[in-house]
Amino acid sequence: MSNFGEQFRDIVAKVAPTVGVVLGGPLGGLAGNVIANALGPKNADGTPDTKAIEKMVLAQDPETMLKLTQAENDLIAKLKEMDINLEQISANDRASARSREMALHDWTPSVLAGAVTVGFFGVLGYLLEYGKPAVGGDALLVMLGSLGTAWTAIISYYFGSSAGSAKKDATISAIVK
Repeated sequence: MSNFGEQFRDIVAKVAPTVGVVLGGPLGGLAGNVIANALGPKNADGTPDTKAIEKMVLAQDPETMLKLTQAENDLIAKLKEMDINLEQISANDRASARSREMALHDWTPSVLAGAVTVGFFGVLGYLLEYGKPAVGGDALLVMLGSLGTAWTAIISYYFGSSAGSAKKDATISAIVK
């Protein structure tokens, strides 16, 4: 179920934040199964019809959004039943990466973080100063997007980010609406 596009994942993450977080991680298959069970379209062989499921979600009709909300509740219950704590998994992942770096005195992550930071802000500064060049400008925008994504991951690595924080933001956003 990880073959869905970014727009699909964005919609799912807004309606069902836990499903959205899990969909993009190592438990993505579990989230995909929960979505497939909630929405229901199947191929002739009984496997989930991913094209139909994607089409349903992208249409954003109220019935499908309600089913995604139910999928959210089902996934939370299943995670509790399996004694899986997403926040703990994220915290352990960050802690093990940081422990490895300290134990090995590995300078590679720091050098890469510095290079990506300089690259990201360098390309951004260039585009702000000179605009998009006529030749190679689109490639430069793709590079900026990739560097921005990498920079976000670096900030998460060094300063932390969590599924709990994302869920809290989604909950606050839903209350404010």
